Amino acid sequence: METFVTVKKFVPDPAYTDHRRKYQISLNIESIDTPIRKIIECLNNLESCFTLQSCFGHFIYEGQNDPYNLEPLPISDTITRVEYKIAYLCLCIENSDLGRVLFEALSKITAIDPANIQFCCAEWFWKRQVNTYVLQVEPDRFKHKDRVKLDYREALHIEKTRNKFFVQIEKLLQTQQGKYQSG
Repeated sequence: METFVTVKKFVPDPAYTDHRRKYQISLNIESIDTPIRKIIECLNNLESCFTLQSCFGHFIYEGQNDPYNLEPLPISDTITRVEYKIAYLCLCIENSDLGRVLFEALSKITAIDPANIQFCCAEWFWKRQVNTYVLQVEPDRFKHKDRVKLDYREALHIEKTRNKFFVQIEKLLQTQQGKYQSG
């Protein structure tokens, strides 16, 4: 994110429940990138968080100019540069026991590819809503940017990382939902 900052500590938020309700009411699931709609729905069903923004991550290159392209990168020997609009999840996490469990689980997602996944805060989100955290997929050297230009081979690697990232988020959500059902 252009306003990337290191992870901040939780602060009290007595209006969390009201903010969560407001964001859930305003969520238009049809506006979410199709591949991650289920993830966003599941996140918003957890009491310990709600989403503010998200993006599946889009690859744009010569011959593919759709800024919301969801197609995998083609196998090619002619594509040299790819513009990448970062994949990310921005969510507000409740300052509670379950929220802290979710926070810890999310922070471990970076282990998939530490050089290309960051768990952070974005200052402008935090100013709108405290206790907001971002998981983003992009090369660490570009962690302050929303879009970057990559060479084709690196873009292929980022695509694989993005796909693993969302699979791991789905697995994490299955675990988290179990905590709510048994707790």
